[in-house]
Order: sequence, then C-alpha cells, then structure tokens
Amino acid sequence: MQLQNCHCEHRKTVAIAAAGAVGLYFARRHFKGGQFTEKVSAEGKVAVVTGGNTGIGLETVRELNKRGAKVYMLCRSEQRAAAAKEQLIKSGCDDSRLIYVNCDLSSKENIRKCAERMTQLESHIDILVNNAGLLTSKYEKTVDGHEMTWGTNYLGPFLLTELLLPLVEKADEGRIVNVSSLGHYDVPLPMDLSTIDNQENYNDSSSMSTYCKSKLANVMHARELTHRLRTKGNTSVTINSLHPGVIATEIGREQGFGLTLMLALGCFFLKTWKDGAQTSLYCALSTDLKGVSGHYYSDCARKLESPVALDDLACKELYEYSLNAVGLA
Repeated sequence: MQLQNCHCEHRKTVAIAAAGAVGLYFARRHFKGGQFTEKVSAEGKVAVVTGGNTGIGLETVRELNKRGAKVYMLCRSEQRAAAAKEQLIKSGCDDSRLIYVNCDLSSKENIRKCAERMTQLESHIDILVNNAGLLTSKYEKTVDGHEMTWGTNYLGPFLLTELLLPLVEKADEGRIVNVSSLGHYDVPLPMDLSTIDNQENYNDSSSMSTYCKSKLANVMHARELTHRLRTKGNTSVTINSLHPGVIATEIGREQGFGLTLMLALGCFFLKTWKDGAQTSLYCALSTDLKGVSGHYYSDCARKLESPVALDDLACKELYEYSLNAVGLA
C-alpha cells in the first residue's frame, strides 16, 4: 500500500511539473508579443536606424540587413558601433551593407553634420527608424540648453527627420518609424511646452514624466507630419509610431542598480531585444502598411493613441514649437 501511495505521489508530481512547464511555455509565448512573420524582402533598400548598436535597434539593424537592406547605424560611439557591427557580422549580416555614421541626438550641430553626411552618401532613403532613446535619473541639459530626455528622445529625432525628409521623399515608398512607448498614455493633459525644459519642480518622479512626454511627442509628430505631407499632396511617404513592448534594454542604464535589478528579476516576463524589434520591422516593411500613415502600433497591430495624441490642434502647436526649437522656423 505504501509503495502504491509513493507511485501516486510521483505521478501527481510529474503531472504538476508538466502542467507547470506547459503553462510557462504559453506564458512566455504571450509575453513575446506579436511577431512580424511576413516574408518580405528589403533588397536594394537604404535604411537608417538610430541607436543601432544595442537593444531593439541592434535587432532592427540585424533583420533589415539579413533581408537585403543597406543599413546605416547612427550611433554616438564609434567604438560601441564597431563592437555591434562585429557581433552582427558573426550572426550572418553582410559587412558591406553595415555602415556607421556618427549621430548624437542631444546635439543639433552633430545632427546637422550627420544629415549632411547622409546626403553625401545616398541619393534617397527608404526607411528611417527613429529608435534611439534614453531615460535619465537626474536633471541634465543638452549642449543646446534643452532638458536631456526631451532633447534626445524628441527634438533630436524631429530635427533628424526634417533634415532627412528630402531623401525619404525621393524613395519610391519612404517610411519613417518613430519608436514611442505605452508611456505616452500616462500624460493626461496637453503638454505645457513653455516649461518643458525647466528645472523647477523637477524631482525623482520627473524623469519618468518627461520620458512619457517625449514618447507622446513621438506619436503626435507622426500624426502631424502625416497631415502636412498629405496637405502638400505627398502620399508616398508614411510615418507611424509604435510601442515596442516592455523590454530589458539599456534605456534605463542611467537609472542605477534598482531598475537594473528589477529588469533582471523580471526578465521572464519581458520581451527580448528581438521580440521588441518586431513592430519596428512591421512598420518598416509590412505590405499591409503601404500608404498607411499617422497611426500607432503595438505587437504588430493598430492601436488607439491616447486622447491627448489625437488633439489635432495640440499636434500642430507641437510641430510649430519644434521647428522653432531646432532652428528651422
């Protein structure tokens, strides 16, 4: 009788373990999110990816290159870009179609030099992925006097997009992709752009608040630029924004040990870099999005923007403010 009970207990333990393993498998599949599985080629296309040396930017570069695109990696550090390039080549990427160009999104002068360099190198750009971003732990300013997160996550990509837009317009089907965040929903009211750079009242929670505002601005930028392009009759260029998912990237590297530990402990429930790049690739390549512009995506599917992002007047005011802030007005 005792031996029979042992066998029953063993079978019960095995059954529980098996059920647990199946549950973990499906849970992991859920947390991976939507996957871009369309077999579409990028052969002959010219792509530009900011922050292409790490995280979802690195994976975006990898997949675009493997699909045949020439990819420009716009990064601040040549050393880090070189290390990333070596890793990409080892994984099967074509060395001749991976090109580093220096770009520091916190510096308007540097961005202008980058755009000038791109104009010298290419006659057109098919894909521009505004991927790079940061989340600082304290108040800092860019060399141009803007709050660091706002300047790097929004004003920098805005200026780069404006300067590269003539090249994107020369493509048969130019696509611009703004990597935003679910955090854009956390901005409940229209932004006060007159105080966006101020240090007053900046506290421990302000860094995340400013990050969310910069991500909201990425979404609003896509909507307003679409409106302006369509108003002047340009239907060949599209710009969309997206939430890549909750990912263990380096974006919070300035936030210290606490955030790093949290990401490490929660890695099972977070997307990998590859998973996080899927919606960027979807927006950059999917035939379903041909001619589709001004929308927001997550897990390779259309999602509704926050009410603030859908305020057409606020989008227009943000765009006009941005032109002045980057010296293009």
